Amino acid sequence: MPKPGELTFVAPRGAKPPRHLADLSPAERKEAVAELGEQPFRAKQLSNHYFGRMSNDPASWTDIPAASREKLTESLLPELMSVVRHVSCDDDTTRKTLWKLFDGTLVESVLMRYPDRVTMCISSQAGCGMNCPFCATGQAGLTRNLSTAEIVEQIAAGMRALKGGEIPGGEARLSNVVFMGMGEPLANYNRVLAAIRRLTDPAPDGFGLSQRGITVSTVGLVPAMNRLADEGLSCRLALSLHAPDDELRDELVPVNTRWKVAEVLDAAWNYAEKSGRRISIEYALIKDINDQAWRADLLGRLIKNHRVHVNLIPLNPTPGSKWTASRPEDEREFVRRLQAHGVPTTVRDTRGQEIDGACGQLAAAG
Repeated sequence: MPKPGELTFVAPRGAKPPRHLADLSPAERKEAVAELGEQPFRAKQLSNHYFGRMSNDPASWTDIPAASREKLTESLLPELMSVVRHVSCDDDTTRKTLWKLFDGTLVESVLMRYPDRVTMCISSQAGCGMNCPFCATGQAGLTRNLSTAEIVEQIAAGMRALKGGEIPGGEARLSNVVFMGMGEPLANYNRVLAAIRRLTDPAPDGFGLSQRGITVSTVGLVPAMNRLADEGLSCRLALSLHAPDDELRDELVPVNTRWKVAEVLDAAWNYAEKSGRRISIEYALIKDINDQAWRADLLGRLIKNHRVHVNLIPLNPTPGSKWTASRPEDEREFVRRLQAHGVPTTVRDTRGQEIDGACGQLAAAG
């Protein structure tokens, strides 16, 4: 395996990621194996090693002949990304990883181990095209969509680290995945949906994670939200709202100029009804911008009596930004006002601030 930050080959920008086992459905894997002159059952063996055993060491795949192993690995398990660096905090139970993709593009993932669960926050795009002014990733712009396998490999690497005891606390299993890293997941809809299938299909077709442990975030791409509602999934949808009024949200979340607050919330309630899952409203509290008590009341009136939970996020400011976290007393009053409307509300655990925890900060630093 290459050393951290080292890739055996860096493709030119604009090149497509090489085909990988995780890009393919089980049927497509059989076809790909047959095209290599191997028996189709090798696809299941290969899938079992990658998804079931979480092994990326071909030398340990003793049920596959050595010659076949080499051929299958070269064709269907190419190296997609390498570690530029890991940055840890919280006694090493929070680990942020900066990845270099096959073409030199940088993306991030974060693994967070809690006493009762392990969560990974993963990226679906390199950069983001939504242009939210308080977000490091949004200000960097969109480089490209990630492939299905580039998304899945972030999780695979995290699962191997947990299995290998790299994260303090002993061997562990991943329980939750949140599509809240770099990018707007619903702007890379087909690949994100395929990645969800790989994460949740039973082994050896996938990792066998629970759909209920998957959260997909969006700034409010209404057609894609409605499409997702029709997929029959039980994943949670997290709506990054950040303002309850169109005037401010047009500024904070520019896509709001296309789909207004009322339309976005209607799409969220549609997803809640069809999936049976509670919607998570993500709301970054920004000092003197969106943290006024009257905005808390307006938000409460808009969403009360719906299957919803508000997740308030103390803003993790980016260097040199005019945007910063709300005062503690304003945060407390915002919570009090929402709860007075009967809206379940929590304040997000601010893990990772000392390791450039805001999405895109590590990639921006290079």
